[in-house]
Amino acid sequence: MVLVAAAGGTLLILTTLWDAFETIVLPRRVARQVRLTVAFYRLTWRPWSAAACRLAGGRLRETLLSYYGSLSLILLLATWSAALIAGFAGLLWAFGFAPPGGGSTSFGTALYLSGTNFFTLGLGDIQPETRAGRAVTVAEVGIGLAFLALVVSYLPVLYQAFSRREVNVSLLDARAGSPPSAGELLRRYNGDSAGSLERIMRDWEGWAAELLETHLSHPVLAFYRSQHERQSWLAALTTILDASALVLAGAGKVPDQPVRLTFAMARHAAVDLAQVFVTAPAEPEPPRLDRETFRRLYALLAGAGVPLDPDDVVAARLAELRALYEPYVNALANYLLMPLPPWFPPADALDAWQTSAWERGLKPGPGRQDRAGTGR
Repeated sequence: MVLVAAAGGTLLILTTLWDAFETIVLPRRVARQVRLTVAFYRLTWRPWSAAACRLAGGRLRETLLSYYGSLSLILLLATWSAALIAGFAGLLWAFGFAPPGGGSTSFGTALYLSGTNFFTLGLGDIQPETRAGRAVTVAEVGIGLAFLALVVSYLPVLYQAFSRREVNVSLLDARAGSPPSAGELLRRYNGDSAGSLERIMRDWEGWAAELLETHLSHPVLAFYRSQHERQSWLAALTTILDASALVLAGAGKVPDQPVRLTFAMARHAAVDLAQVFVTAPAEPEPPRLDRETFRRLYALLAGAGVPLDPDDVVAARLAELRALYEPYVNALANYLLMPLPPWFPPADALDAWQTSAWERGLKPGPGRQDRAGTGR
């Protein structure tokens, strides 16, 4: 039993430290699926999302889902701490310690000693009685201090990445509506504003690249939800993919090169994140863009003055481009319970900036842009 406790404790410590290193310190995606962190999120997200799906109200469901990202991070850190304490308890129990007055030397007492060492309480009521036990105590105190310091430095990095992501998601509200849509984005930046649309595409190429880097390094960020119910990082990513696909299919007079680069980077992010969460690509059911929806989208863009190729040409090109990314964003949407955006908003839709808790919504007046952003 002594050898089993020592071997098991050592294995648990090394496994936990390596898992924490890969999750916090290592700035790259870890493809290996047999990990403590992966098992933790699979075991906690499934019941949490299932409970959220049972809620009828959209706002209540979204509130429950918004708690998961932050709460899961706290529970993950607690899981790592508990695993390290248990591992060192096995070593202390194997190497021996001396309770006061010759008390019990059970594993439970070893857990207590390990916990006081890990959190550097320094109570001193139980002492290791061998050199090996003293060495384990010193090692645990040092690892505990380093681990807690690492956790403290980890949290600001996460929230800074979350803040940078959400700034651009919020900016999309006045540019593409709430929820955002590709049709509304092209409608507001029609042929007269091709230069502006080109700049937006370049900006969103950078956003997609940063999203790819941060969410591959720290996948927990994918569970962090936006401030407003009708916004999400996945909806923003899908809107940019939709808009890029529309332009490449023949909607709008924008130089192809920046749009192709934005489409490539955004698709790269969608595909890699789908691999991180092991979500197999699946076509949306029902389809996001059936014939009738495409006909209305085409009419909407034509009415806004967006230069368009013939409808059959646009439809064929758009179908080819959608097949490259839509199954992946749909798989992420199903897993994360984040709805995909529509191709164009309802006629009476209002942007988030046009509403408040004290009024139903602002109606565009003289000198203020209407919902299409045309100022007319």
